[in-house]
Amino acid sequence: MKLSWLDIRKTDEAKAAILQEALHYRLDGIVADDPAEFEQLPPTVQKVLFPQGKPLPESFGSADIVIVDPALHGEPAELALRHPEVEFGRFVEIIDADTLEDACQSARTEKWSLLLFRDPTKIPLEIVIAAAAKSTGSLITIAQDVEEAEIIFGVLELGSDGVMMAPAKVGDAAALRNSAEFESPNLELTELTITATSHIGMGERACVDTCSHFREDEGILVGSHSKGMILCVSETHPLPYMPTRPFRVNAGAIHSYTLSKGERTNYLSELRTGSKITAVDVKGQTRIITVGRVKIESRPLISIDAVAANGQAVNLILQDDWHVRVLGPGGVVLNSTELKPGDIVLGYLPTEDRHVGYPINEFCLEK
Repeated sequence: MKLSWLDIRKTDEAKAAILQEALHYRLDGIVADDPAEFEQLPPTVQKVLFPQGKPLPESFGSADIVIVDPALHGEPAELALRHPEVEFGRFVEIIDADTLEDACQSARTEKWSLLLFRDPTKIPLEIVIAAAAKSTGSLITIAQDVEEAEIIFGVLELGSDGVMMAPAKVGDAAALRNSAEFESPNLELTELTITATSHIGMGERACVDTCSHFREDEGILVGSHSKGMILCVSETHPLPYMPTRPFRVNAGAIHSYTLSKGERTNYLSELRTGSKITAVDVKGQTRIITVGRVKIESRPLISIDAVAANGQAVNLILQDDWHVRVLGPGGVVLNSTELKPGDIVLGYLPTEDRHVGYPINEFCLEK
């Protein structure tokens, strides 16, 4: 999880509602330039004092972190000796080569570095992230909006450790927190035993073309029911008559579920350019990837039934063609039309029912 700091220094309208939203969604830090703003905040949120362009106050109040401009306030290390009760960080505005070097030095040495990049290019941020590769401090980059925050979190794949953003309206705090959920939890995959396959005629299937290069042991989880999915492999493995398409998963009939960002599910028919889905490998390791397009076409379909050791039934409907594949233990690639009772495939058994894709604890019978 990346750090999300909400800057309320210039927030006037709806400040109370925005703060409540930030606390509800458990943002990591609230940034203010007056220690009095921290008096009503709970201890669960970091209180970040950032008196940009102003002298340091006589008292830091309940601030946990104080961000300073060395030209105005002095060096963080010297201030830390006089005020051991708080942590200090350095603010750097990057406008040229010299200030970029200042940012790199701060990233290597300071516990906290708050960075503001004047130009829209993310190349300077890439340089700072690379310079901080072996440091133990945290980089917080200022974003103008949630869209930029998402980009900042993904720069050089590592991304900035955190983002500070000023909210424009109620809802921005929740959106910032959602963008900070950069990492995806691993899943416990299970072995499923094939019990039957049947040719069920024509229907629409979806090929999910992503903006990522799948590994050979990686694909997406797909199933007819929300509590049982099978690991469909990408077209990374060679096939006769056609080139590999390592960005694609021939995923299944359009009614099928797949896992998306934030533990949600989506129907394959809902996916579109920009959707976030979960790529999964045979060890259950996951990452969030972006959909580039979805191709929905009429094709013959095959229904695959399987069962878990606990007796739970799982179904997957795929295009009825030999080149559509699923994964078995150890990354074995299995052609769907050659599956037979007794074969073992990898799958996942979510424990929650679903309502509009969200996990929910309620009674739900799927057949």
